[in-house]
Parts: sequence; structure tokens; C-alpha cells
Amino acid sequence: DDQIEQERASQHLAGGCCALAAIYLMGKFYVANAGDSRAIIIRNGEIIPMSREFTPETERQRLQFLALLRPELLGKEFTHLEFPRRIQPKELGKKMLYRDQNMNGWAYKKIEEDDLKFPLVFGEGKKARMMATIGVTRGLGDHDLKVFSSNIHIKPFLSCFPEVRVYDLTQYEHCPDDVLVLGTDGLWDVTNDKEVAGVVMEVLTSYEPNDPCRYTMVAQELVMRSRGVLKERGWRLANDKLGSGDDISVFVIPLGGPGNYT
Repeated sequence: DDQIEQERASQHLAGGCCALAAIYLMGKFYVANAGDSRAIIIRNGEIIPMSREFTPETERQRLQFLALLRPELLGKEFTHLEFPRRIQPKELGKKMLYRDQNMNGWAYKKIEEDDLKFPLVFGEGKKARMMATIGVTRGLGDHDLKVFSSNIHIKPFLSCFPEVRVYDLTQYEHCPDDVLVLGTDGLWDVTNDKEVAGVVMEVLTSYEPNDPCRYTMVAQELVMRSRGVLKERGWRLANDKLGSGDDISVFVIPLGGPGNYT
């Protein structure tokens, strides 16, 4: 993240990205995730999550706590409290559900002038945005990103630190059908873990266990199914729902070789 900031200053390069990395070291996989990509292991048909997405919803409490400690970062335009919906001026003095950085559940409070500000975290699911700007809360870069039509920087709320999960390959016997799948949000927006596992098993069983191209074909099939087919109404999946409009990058990494096949 520091290097990207240096390049921004020296080479006038702007922008940012999420990051998902897998490192194999001394019999273990270390999977580090900063952003909204996802990694899963499929072992003997079982799905083992190896990451979680970092979004305004999943990191609400961290964001609210930072805003509480550093209210100047909100530029007097946002409130760190969360409400079930946007508050209207006519509701001043009334009671409404809210939650702060310490709360998982909701409580009631009397609406005050400050509560009329735009919420730090707004929206739900894929539409959730931090300060109405960005839908991820961890990643690299974006040092220049600001709230639209303001001088409020987003960067203080974006963490470049990943969450790391460890998988010990020596604890299990793996066959050639056991894999680690890494995918950007373009895959997971339209395909869930179970569906990905189904495609993995479907494609792998159509190839011999010692055929190395079988894993490339799985990745290709996952990309194609998530993008869909171009029709008159845009890219459509097999169920006629909209295909993914985001970039789709997929890696399928085998955990066992032909010699382990039973």
C-alpha cells in the first residue's frame, strides 16, 4: 500500500484494488484476503471457507468506531450511527431504532439534528456503500478517492491489512478432485459456494485424474457460466437472470496429485 502511494506521487498513478493471495509454505496454505474476493476449499465434496468479504456491512463496527474516535474524518456531512432508514427532518424529536459501534442489536434513541446527516454506512447487501462512495472496506491504493463533490477522503477508512487463514494440507489425504478456488467478486455475485462446488465436480469428473488441463477447464467454465450468454436484454445466465457485470478472475488449484488418488 505504501508503494502504491509512492508511485501515485512519483508517476501520477491513481486507483486501487482488492487483493486475495494464497501462499504454499512447508505443507500449509496461507490465504490472505483484503477486499471482497473469496477463497474456498472443496475437499471430498465438502466446502471449507478460506476467506470472508470485507464490506461496509461486515465491517460496520470497525468503521463506526474509527468515526467515533476521529469525527473530523466525516467532514460534518456524515453520522457514524446507523438507522434502519434515512431520517427526515420532520422526525426530529421522535424515537427511532439505531445502533452504534458497540451494538449488534438495535435500541431506540430520540432523533437529534446530527442524526439527519447521511449515514457512514448506507444500503444493504451489494448496494451497501461507505459514505455513499465505495462498496469494499479493505484493499490497496485509492489514496486519492474522495466522496463525490466533497473534500472528504475515503482512504482513512480503507484498511490494507488482510485477514489470513491457514489450511494444513498434512492433516488430510487429498485426491485430484480436491481443490482451492480463488475468485473475484464477479464470480461470487451470481454464483454461490454450492454452485461453484457443483461445477468443479461436474467438470473434473469428465477428465482423467492425471490430466493437468482439467483444472484450467474448471476455471474457464466458472467464468463462462458467471458471465452468461449475450442476448437482446444483455448477458444472461442459464436461469435467465442477469450475468455478472464485474470482472471475473478465477484460479483453481489442485490440493492432491494423481499419486494420492483413491
